[in-house]
Amino acid sequence: MKRATLVRALLALAVIALSVYAAVTSSPRLGLDLRGGTQIVLETRDSPTTEADREATDRTLEVLRRRVDALGVAEPNITRSGDNRIIVELPGLQDPREAADVLGRTAQLTFHPVLGAAAEGEEAGEGERVLPDTSGQRLRLGAAELTGEGVEDAEAAIDQQTGGGWYVTVDLRGGGEAAWAELTGQAACAPPGDPRRRVAIVLDDEIISAPQVDPSVACERGITGGSTQITGNFSQEEAKELALLIDGGALPVPVEIIEQRTVGPTLGQEAIEASARAAVIGTALTALFIIAVYRLLGALAAVALACYGLISYAALVALGATLTLPGLAGFVLAIGMAVDANVLVFERAREEYAARRGKNLLRALTEGFRNALSAIADSNVTTLLAAGLLFFFASGPVRGFGVTLSIGVLASMVSALLITRVLTEFAVSREALRRRPGLTGIAGVGRVREWINRREPDLMSRRRRWLAISLAAVVLAGSGIAARGLDFGVEFTGGRLIEYSTASPVDPEQARSALADAGFPRAVVQTSGDGDLTVRTDELSNAEAAEVAETIEELGGETEKIRDELIGPSLGDELRRGALIALGIALAAQMLYLAIRFRWTFSVGAVLAMVHDVLILVGIFAWLGKPVDGVFLAALLTVIGYSVNDSVVVFDRVRELWTARRKEPFAEVANAAVLQTVPRTVNTGMGALFILAALAVLGGDTLTDFAVALLIGIVVGTWSSVFTATPLAIELEARSSAPPPRPARSRSSAAPGRFGTRDGRERGDSGAQV
Repeated sequence: MKRATLVRALLALAVIALSVYAAVTSSPRLGLDLRGGTQIVLETRDSPTTEADREATDRTLEVLRRRVDALGVAEPNITRSGDNRIIVELPGLQDPREAADVLGRTAQLTFHPVLGAAAEGEEAGEGERVLPDTSGQRLRLGAAELTGEGVEDAEAAIDQQTGGGWYVTVDLRGGGEAAWAELTGQAACAPPGDPRRRVAIVLDDEIISAPQVDPSVACERGITGGSTQITGNFSQEEAKELALLIDGGALPVPVEIIEQRTVGPTLGQEAIEASARAAVIGTALTALFIIAVYRLLGALAAVALACYGLISYAALVALGATLTLPGLAGFVLAIGMAVDANVLVFERAREEYAARRGKNLLRALTEGFRNALSAIADSNVTTLLAAGLLFFFASGPVRGFGVTLSIGVLASMVSALLITRVLTEFAVSREALRRRPGLTGIAGVGRVREWINRREPDLMSRRRRWLAISLAAVVLAGSGIAARGLDFGVEFTGGRLIEYSTASPVDPEQARSALADAGFPRAVVQTSGDGDLTVRTDELSNAEAAEVAETIEELGGETEKIRDELIGPSLGDELRRGALIALGIALAAQMLYLAIRFRWTFSVGAVLAMVHDVLILVGIFAWLGKPVDGVFLAALLTVIGYSVNDSVVVFDRVRELWTARRKEPFAEVANAAVLQTVPRTVNTGMGALFILAALAVLGGDTLTDFAVALLIGIVVGTWSSVFTATPLAIELEARSSAPPPRPARSRSSAAPGRFGTRDGRERGDSGAQV
């Protein structure tokens, strides 16, 4: 065994061993859309005295952590996002109202002397405040003499002896004891019944209790001992919430809830099961397909694909990435993408073997890996660019999709270029296969190439016809955007989206009318394929959301909320801007990369083909009335990666042929390159279609839209790489004065002429490989 082969084998074993270890010893972090629960995103705001910077947000996070612990939620997750956002995940919590009320309160607790009653219309003097007490009486308050920082503990209790109801016991600490004694001592100097004998306890600019100091307390002495009680006719829930807020402490800066999502555990379990079925069935069909096409080497590639799945999963759990529903889709989808690198290698190996007239399988395979490396690297870099943009410019589940897609792309390269190479080179080195090369799957050119070689169509002679068809498709899709508009999801518009499962079917029109009567005339009501009811409105409070639920329950009987998403208008605007920025930077980054790697004419052709694909996909979704949401954005950016991927493979072959056939018309060279890459395009597309078809059929409503978008994108992207990008490059090259590229290094004997020939005259025939 050669030293290089031995090194690759040892490296492959090390990667697999580490992956097995990580997979066995670590567990994946499931997002709330898979395990059920509530996610709340808060944004800190500047206060008159404190700026909402990273330090203030970190202090706020610690206060919120204490409040969440008091809620009793199992395995909560609280993290900072950026400089002034905090993401709170509460698994298993289905009613977010209590959590939102507790987390969103600033809990600025202060204790004030009461200076007297305030007449109607009387304004506060300098250093004073006028606030109504719990009975509505207006009181003039002096400056705060004690704050929540002097509170050590707070606990709700009930007076079982006198039946006085619920109250809150507050234990003071440090300077709080002396301050409380002084405050109550001053109040005790006023006669009983005088408002000045009261002490006002203010929480977030609201008097929550203003008790009179007991007659037994002496003037100037006050209440000592460091403990007091807050009364105020509290219910059990109010007393416990007040104790929780006081005990958790005051937030350093105010916070605003800008996003809130609740997913029922049933939906999460169904999503996991649906994705698992799609993964198993889609992977099995893909494996059977590549085995049927490439025989033994296809079977070894299927083993490498299984290793790819292991490596991807291990990397996911090792990095601590959160696996979301779109992330699961990206994980499954990358299996289909991993097929592409194997197909590229095997197709190049077929060409090499035919060029060597059926001699030396191992050398043909080695050259196949070497010649395919450029296209594999370029196509994966373009996909990583799209995934990186998702990570930096998207948020929430879409960002999780970007993470899993990036992991999948890197794992697919390890699978194809390392594990597949070790397995296949070992196999073709066996004497048994050298005697029976037909078993390898690379000894023949394949049925697709045989058909092309018989016909040798001159596709690029009709390039303007193809461009006209592409333009017509873009105009038709664009008319859908203009005529029907885009149904932007709540992520981009702001508002609230709630999905209900009802005991009996509810007519959307009836529900819309009932909600209008209940005070929600702008509610948009739709039904899903499973009969669930979706209500989308402007931003609702939790109390208003409860009214909506009651209205739906009156129509459909027992009602279960299975999804609840609240997006603030500022976040909706930000997400919309982020999506446009991501798309704009994607176009610029792809064009710059391709211009550096190829020529500006190729770059412009590939990017215009990408724009063609994006417009058609968006237009079809407009005609179908499907939502344009975060999941669609993930699909759209993936289509961008696919589109450029296909164009890169074609242009890589164009460049290779052109360096050796510099004197031929560029249109003939481009036509030959297109025909030579058709088998790869067909086989890769079929591999991805199996995965996407499984997602579309088995993946549930969310994954169905995702898979449909990608199915459309793959079909349109395959068309555009051949019939849009390449004709555009030909037209642009006709107007360019730049000379053809020079070969950077010597290529193998198989490229770029006809199979089995090496003389220049043969290379100048049709360019199709026979």
